[in-house]
Amino acid sequence: MRNFTSKVKPVINVSLSDDQQEAFVPSYTSLDRIRGHVTITAKYDTSFDEIYLTFEGSTKTFVEKIATTSPVSGKSEAFQVFLRLVQPIDPQALPDSDVLKAGQTYIFPFTFVVPEKLLPQSCTHARGGHRLQEAHLSLPPSLGDPMMASLGKTLLDDMAPEMAVISYAIKARLIQGRGNSGKPVVAAEGSKRLRIVPAVEERPPITVCGGLKDDYRLRKEKEIKKGMFKSKLGCLTMESSQPKSLRLPPLRSKSSCPVTTMATVNVRFDPADESAQPPSLSTLSSKLKVATYFASVPMTDIPSKVTDFHYSNTKGVLVETIMLSSRCVASAPWERHSSHSPRRRDSAFSTLSSPVVPEPSSSYNGKTFYTTQILVPITLPKGSKVFVPTFYSCLVCRVYSLDLYLGISALVTAPSMHIKVPIEISMEGNPEARPTISAQEAEAIATREVNDVFAPRYMTRPSPEYTAPANLGSFALPSPEYSELEPNTMDGPPSPDYAEFAQPAGPETTRIYEDSEPISPPLYSSFSQRNGRIRTEMMMPMGTPPIRL
Repeated sequence: MRNFTSKVKPVINVSLSDDQQEAFVPSYTSLDRIRGHVTITAKYDTSFDEIYLTFEGSTKTFVEKIATTSPVSGKSEAFQVFLRLVQPIDPQALPDSDVLKAGQTYIFPFTFVVPEKLLPQSCTHARGGHRLQEAHLSLPPSLGDPMMASLGKTLLDDMAPEMAVISYAIKARLIQGRGNSGKPVVAAEGSKRLRIVPAVEERPPITVCGGLKDDYRLRKEKEIKKGMFKSKLGCLTMESSQPKSLRLPPLRSKSSCPVTTMATVNVRFDPADESAQPPSLSTLSSKLKVATYFASVPMTDIPSKVTDFHYSNTKGVLVETIMLSSRCVASAPWERHSSHSPRRRDSAFSTLSSPVVPEPSSSYNGKTFYTTQILVPITLPKGSKVFVPTFYSCLVCRVYSLDLYLGISALVTAPSMHIKVPIEISMEGNPEARPTISAQEAEAIATREVNDVFAPRYMTRPSPEYTAPANLGSFALPSPEYSELEPNTMDGPPSPDYAEFAQPAGPETTRIYEDSEPISPPLYSSFSQRNGRIRTEMMMPMGTPPIRL
């Protein structure tokens, strides 16, 4: 009986004491404070070594292996704890002799602050560029848990596969020694799951290469004909650029305003002859494509192609499409241009008040063309779907794109055109949250800034590839021309800003002599011509012979 009762674990409960204590799903954003307490009650006297109170964030993924034979079937898994904040415990709150008395309840308060960024040691794998490193050190949102995406009565869908789960929790552990492997032995554990959706600022527009297999295509050209065996009317060009991000309100905001932005579609028609008129447009439809990338190995680059994640044993992708709107654009006015418009500005700098004229199509004849501009409102639908901000982590990424379909009149053979535009979802932070630092942290930051100012700088000789003479091949440059400048007539040593040049007698070869020993900086330099060659003298400090080049 004694052996049976000694295995009864202490009961550990984690409770919140802030404004989220009654919420079905406690939700927090960047810089929010999470306050609460942990209670531990043991039925029998229980000894322990340590009590850990932590705020943790973790990612769990798995990818099903694609195989036709059973011996190699299975799945590859990955688990990463990217965040672990430890709450210090007051030694006076711990029981004497590190023994929990039977029937007594011990209370340990905690306060955690949701960080804006992760520490560099959270992402130590090889990665391609500073942009990816910055993205991987951003806090990812909760993902893949229907309970964490619910409103208390209805389970909501965050459109994440079961193969990718990002979760946060407050955990309390009672440690009793260490095992043979050196790992702590957890005698009892309690946790409280939380929903974390960090504040995300709008990022710069994504660079789109425009390949045929890319996920994004900002421009599309299509030849227009009246019938299968009739002559060509012209070429229709449709293009757009990345719109402003869809800005989610603060996490606990009660605002009922829709989340919306505006996309601009520029259409150009290059007629085959002067008598051809622009085709009649019918509808413009928009769809939001939601792509969730996941992998069992760290991602070394930002995902750009869905096809790269197909048929892989270590990575996968789930894409879901949501219909947004479909509107009639038959009344869109066409504007006639008699010649090619001025140089086209980059679409990243375009605004609704300054229309952008698309570049000519491949069949443009250099004469008349027509343009029109269509504004497309983009609004996130309300319902059973939950949208999280765009993010890129080591194992999971969430990316959004906008599919725009332009319908053309049924009189032509090309019924529609399709472009794919990147779009991001960002999120506002808590307007009342302010980052706070202690006096010791402020002093440490000030000391580091001072040390950076006085840190030694090192200057080295450039590599040979930058100092060797250039090889121009058969391309010959003309001989340089020299003009005469008046020498310095002021009293005292010559100024380094003045030099005397003379017209050379003919082309010559300039030789550069390098000294392996470092030299002191010259006080001034002078140039003169002797026997058709240019001589340079650098005057050095007292006791140093001049060096001639």
